[in-house]
Amino acid sequence: MRMPRNKIDFNTVRKIALGLPDVEESKIYRSPALKVRGKLLACIPIHRSAETDSVAVRIDFDRRAELMAAAPDVYYLTDHYVNYPVVLVRLSRIHADALRDLLSMAWRFVTMKKPGSKRTIRLAKRTK
Repeated sequence: MRMPRNKIDFNTVRKIALGLPDVEESKIYRSPALKVRGKLLACIPIHRSAETDSVAVRIDFDRRAELMAAAPDVYYLTDHYVNYPVVLVRLSRIHADALRDLLSMAWRFVTMKKPGSKRTIRLAKRTK
């Protein structure tokens, strides 16, 4: 069996993410992170429950469940991350195209306007 030519690591994640609009390098708890307009997109997980060579990617809970059901060898979760909209990804198991799709999905999740925001509520009150 041949090994993949290019090993996927956090540098790969960084290169893909920085190709998305408004993504910048940052840190979270002294760990490398990628953010969109100050909001976390992906980071190297620092909690000891995460496996080495993993990345934590922001994603909604429904998508996370779908990903984990479809590819439990790639996507996983530990008790620490259950209540956060995050999926843990084994970088040694993910294909570059799947990583690109995941980061695009995460970017959409992070930049999406939340329904029922305070601004919407204020506008509704003013129209009465």
